[in-house]
Amino acid sequence: MQFDTKIAVVIRTDLEAWQKLNVASFLASGVAAAFPECIGEPYADGSGTPYLALIGQPILIYGAPDRTAMSRALERALTRNVRPAVYTEDMFKTTHDAANRDAVRAVARADLNLVGIAMRADRRVIDKIVDGLKFHS
Repeated sequence: MQFDTKIAVVIRTDLEAWQKLNVASFLASGVAAAFPECIGEPYADGSGTPYLALIGQPILIYGAPDRTAMSRALERALTRNVRPAVYTEDMFKTTHDAANRDAVRAVARADLNLVGIAMRADRRVIDKIVDGLKFHS
């Protein structure tokens, strides 16, 4: 099935495995919160046990080798009027949501030490934003 939109998560490749998973999870939640229409129907197994709904389209995970590549993807998104979710290295040092927002707010955009961004937009727009990045391995 071809979707008109694409969900992309870009994660810096030099992070520890637990950090990558943490960042991807938080960023996917940002997309789900901003685009509730991307959430599918709840699941149930053959025994009738109900489960939560999931995002109903693939999420493509790209790797960015460094801070420069992360910043380039952010700027490409913003110039195309795509509002991304962001995760900065400073957020690993916080313990709650309000502190995460404070950590981001304390730094000018050009100085953000990004470790991940996520966005949902027209698939062709996403392709231009992530141009030059490879799927995360």
